[in-house]
Amino acid sequence: MSLTSLISTLLIAVTGITLVSPAAAWNCPVQIKSAEDAIKKAEAMQLTPDAKGLIGQAKALVEEAKKNHTEAKAKIDHANAMWKARAAQAQAEAAAAISTP
Repeated sequence: MSLTSLISTLLIAVTGITLVSPAAAWNCPVQIKSAEDAIKKAEAMQLTPDAKGLIGQAKALVEEAKKNHTEAKAKIDHANAMWKARAAQAQAEAAAAISTP
């Protein structure tokens, strides 16, 4: 293999990795879906009043996460969407935990 072919192959490989990596890092829809599933699971339980408050907050965070994701103009918007979705999931799981006898 000539040096030119080797350099071309390496450039193609690096370009492919660069194009795939950022897309794989921002999995907002997956995080949002997980939060929604946790909310549904908690809502199926007999929730305490405190837990119902947590579910309300979780739903608000999911809506904010969706908005950050759909209106994203920069990486920070996706980062915000992901942390809000994770926070919503944590709140839903906490609601389920405090409602468990």
